[in-house]
Amino acid sequence: MLNNDLKRQIQGAYSKFLEAKGLRPRYGQKLMIADIARTLGGIVLDDQDQRHNEGHICVVEAGTGTGKTVAYLLAALPIAKALGKKLVVSTATVALQEQIVNKDLPDVRNNSGMQFSFALAKGRGRYLCLSKLDNLLQSADEPVPVDPTQALYEEYASGVDEQSIKIYQNMVDALAANEWDGDKDGWADGVEDDVWRRVTTDHRQCTGRRCSNVSSCSFLKARDNIGNVDCIVTNHDLVLADLALGGGAILPAPEDAIYIFDEGHHLPDKALGHFAHHSRMLSTSKWLEQSNKQLAAMLGHISGAGNIDHFAEQLPAAMLDARQQLDKIYPAFQALTDTIEDDERHLRYRFEGGVIPTEQREQCDEIYRAFDRLQDLLGKISRELEEAMEDSYCEVPKVDLENWYPLVGSWQARAEANAALWETFATPDKEGVPPTARWITVVEISGYIDLEVCSSPILASGTLAYGLWSRCCGAVVTSATLTALQKFDRFRMRAGTPVDSCYNSVPSPFDYQGNGTLAIPKEAADAGNAMAHSDSIIELLPKLLKDELGSLALFSSRRQMREVFEGLPMSWQGRILMQGDKSKQEIITAHRKAVDREMQSVIFGLASFAEGIDLPGPYCSHVVIAKIPFAVPDDPVEASLSEWIEARGGNPFMEITVPDACVRLIQASGRLLRTESDTGQVTLLDNRLLSRRYGQAILNSLPPFARQF
Repeated sequence: MLNNDLKRQIQGAYSKFLEAKGLRPRYGQKLMIADIARTLGGIVLDDQDQRHNEGHICVVEAGTGTGKTVAYLLAALPIAKALGKKLVVSTATVALQEQIVNKDLPDVRNNSGMQFSFALAKGRGRYLCLSKLDNLLQSADEPVPVDPTQALYEEYASGVDEQSIKIYQNMVDALAANEWDGDKDGWADGVEDDVWRRVTTDHRQCTGRRCSNVSSCSFLKARDNIGNVDCIVTNHDLVLADLALGGGAILPAPEDAIYIFDEGHHLPDKALGHFAHHSRMLSTSKWLEQSNKQLAAMLGHISGAGNIDHFAEQLPAAMLDARQQLDKIYPAFQALTDTIEDDERHLRYRFEGGVIPTEQREQCDEIYRAFDRLQDLLGKISRELEEAMEDSYCEVPKVDLENWYPLVGSWQARAEANAALWETFATPDKEGVPPTARWITVVEISGYIDLEVCSSPILASGTLAYGLWSRCCGAVVTSATLTALQKFDRFRMRAGTPVDSCYNSVPSPFDYQGNGTLAIPKEAADAGNAMAHSDSIIELLPKLLKDELGSLALFSSRRQMREVFEGLPMSWQGRILMQGDKSKQEIITAHRKAVDREMQSVIFGLASFAEGIDLPGPYCSHVVIAKIPFAVPDDPVEASLSEWIEARGGNPFMEITVPDACVRLIQASGRLLRTESDTGQVTLLDNRLLSRRYGQAILNSLPPFARQF
């Protein structure tokens, strides 16, 4: 496939881009373009335009400054067009998504000579539902809500205050004046999640093309647009959600797409989140009770539409059965949580090996069957409503059908979610495959205690291998942190990328040796002794940062971050912006303003400040890392993964804990040099890097700064 014409096209586009921008070629960028071109260029299609060869996945680690986005766009766009496939660029963060759409793609198109079209794809939840907005504004003046999905469940119930009503009215005005397109991210003043949640929808509640507002639907307009472009920019969550629906529901089917997963190191964790299940037992029981009470009101409006009455009369018994089955198992689960030690960090009971005792597993099977019957009934009612909306002879007013359809959809979605959860508790894991983590968390809601039942795969590799990598026409995964301990083993285990994929780590253009220093002070304490370690940080920080204008101190626990802050002199506390006191963006803005005024500023942050933070030049000339960021040992998924590895004769500490910490350290140290002219120092305040046998392996994986230890 990668014929001479395509090679010349890619090489010519790269040369034109560099010349137009006045840039020099970067060695790592050239290697990345070559790797992607060889991999995607090797794809062979059969008579049905489907791939029938392997080796179609390219995994490229590329450090900061490589120019990853330009590299994969220049290499992949021509090949995707030649194969007749859509290029789907997926990111983990909104910031990168917006950068690609608003800056990188226009830049490449304007300066490379390539002709292509592109669009941004988001899920329904990012768009306004005009029907819900209309109903909500009507209900503000009505004694009984027009929108039957409003305040359905006690734990979500909240009144719509005057300020929210004002926001909703402003939305109507902006839509009418064509000043807004219904995209949440385009609302100039921003909107809180709880305010937005009331006026958006999901695929179960949306009536789609049957909606009276279909011609004005923001989501459908955006969706129609993406079918006509060469390149679609989206996010990992939407790709995974689309795959969960079978593929091709919103985005192109995997077989018709070439994916680029930028920030690809997030993909395995995102996938785990999509395939995890959870449900609160008492909250679900109360929902069933309240829903049963709402049936009469619903039937008063939609009775007589199709065969709805036939299915609806079975709902009370189905809801009661589900409630009773939940109530039966609750005492047994409560007894298990009573064995949790009070001083544990989180009140969780984890089933060892993911194994549910036989008696409880049989009860879980009854709960699963009850919710499966319930969701099946609700699905039939939903389909009857859909047919009635299209039936011009239906005597039930269409407005009533449209108003109550979202309620049935929300019931069905919740019943499906519960059925999926309890099925994972009722079905034992197969021999020889990674088990499912299963646990119960004690939660407090509005003054009462509830039990949240949870399950999650311990690895997403199998699901991604089957649902994504084996189906897609081609894919590129890239990030600055895909290797751990200088190998791709960790990523391959978690993401399931095929062994025959192209794996390469290309160099950053930064002069790490000349511009940066990695230091471990001789006074650094062993972080295994928490009190002594905090005391040493309190003593060392003022000395380390006394000459720095802008710096970043990263901690692995909120408790230690607070201890260090409170132990520092008052004169230092006034220079510190600490995570949790303000929003992340407010802290960054305040920090930049202080440095611009040549006032010393130090950010105290946790894991979220160790990645995706861009503070070039004087904004961050010193990164202090308190200790090796080993994962918190009480995470049930990681604990189950470690348990499984150990049962197979492996060493979970060296196979999981150390590689994970290595990746986090690379990300944290990557906050220092953001441009080729940046200089500064990374200081590690944990002498285990020098005293423990794993320390040297971690140090060897970090960027090649000049060493001071």
